[in-house]
Amino acid sequence: MAAEWQGKSRGTVLGYKIFVFFMKKVGIGAAYFILFFVAAYFCLFSKDSTKSIYYYLKHRLNYSKAKSFINIYKSYYVFGQTILDKIAISSNLSHKFTYESDGVHLINETLKEKKGGILISAHVGNFEISEYFFGELEENASISLLTTDIEHTAIKDYLDSVRKKSNINLIIIKDDLSHIFEVNAALARNEIVCITGDRYIKGSKFLTEKLLGEEAKFPAGPFMLASRLHVPVLFVYVMKEPKKHYHLYARRATAKHRDAQALLKEYTESVSWMLKKYPLQWFNYFDFWSSFKK
Repeated sequence: MAAEWQGKSRGTVLGYKIFVFFMKKVGIGAAYFILFFVAAYFCLFSKDSTKSIYYYLKHRLNYSKAKSFINIYKSYYVFGQTILDKIAISSNLSHKFTYESDGVHLINETLKEKKGGILISAHVGNFEISEYFFGELEENASISLLTTDIEHTAIKDYLDSVRKKSNINLIIIKDDLSHIFEVNAALARNEIVCITGDRYIKGSKFLTEKLLGEEAKFPAGPFMLASRLHVPVLFVYVMKEPKKHYHLYARRATAKHRDAQALLKEYTESVSWMLKKYPLQWFNYFDFWSSFKK
C-alpha cells in the first residue's frame, strides 16, 4: 500500500489461484494455514502498510509497543481470512459459515418506505459479503454498489471466473457526475445504494472529522450525496467473528437534511464504535490520518 490511498489493492493472480486451489481441493482450513506465512511476509516486506497499521494500533488505540507489533501480524492474518471468506461464500461454500444480524429490520423498514435508501459502510470487516444478508430481506430488494472500479483488472477477471455471478449492480463513479443520475434512478425504483465513506483519494473533494480522536480526511461525495437526497441513510458493517461466523450491524443515521458534516460525524462515531469491538478489522493500510507528514 502507498502512504496515501491510490485506489488499488495489492495482490497477484497467481497468489489468488494458489489460495483458491487449496480452499477447494483441501479445505478452507488449509488456505487459512498458508495465511500464517503470507501475513508474516507482509509484516516484513510491506513497509508502508505495516507502518500505517502500527500507527493505528499504537497511537489511535493506545496499545503498548509490544501489543502493537503482535497485532500488526494478527491484523494482516484476519484481513487475509476475510478475503478468502469472501471468495468461499461466493463460490458455493456459504454453508461452511454461520451468520447473524443486528439491525436488518431497519433495512426492511427502509424498503417499506418505498423511496429507496443509502447504506454507508467502511473498509472494516467484510462488507462485500453483505449480499448474503440482503438475500434474507422481507421485500425483494435490488442492490447497487457505488464504486470507482479501478482495482486490478486481471485479479477481478480471475475472481469473476471462480465465483457465482453477483446480484449486486455496479454504479461506476465518473468524472462527469453521470453516476448521480443512476443513483437517483435506483432510489426511485426503491432500490438500495451502497457506498463506502472512508477512502479519500488525493485531489478529490474532502471533509475532515475526528476518527478515534484524530482528524482525518474523508471523501466529500458520499456524505454530500446522502445528506441531500430525501431517503433514509443507514450505516452498515459486516464483521468477522471466530469460527467462520459473521455478524451484520445496521444503524439508521439521524443527521438533518443537507448537513453533510453532521452525517460524517455520526458516521465516524459509528466506525469508532465498531473498531472498539473489532480492533483488528481496520483494513485501511495507508496513512489514513496523514501521520507521516506531521
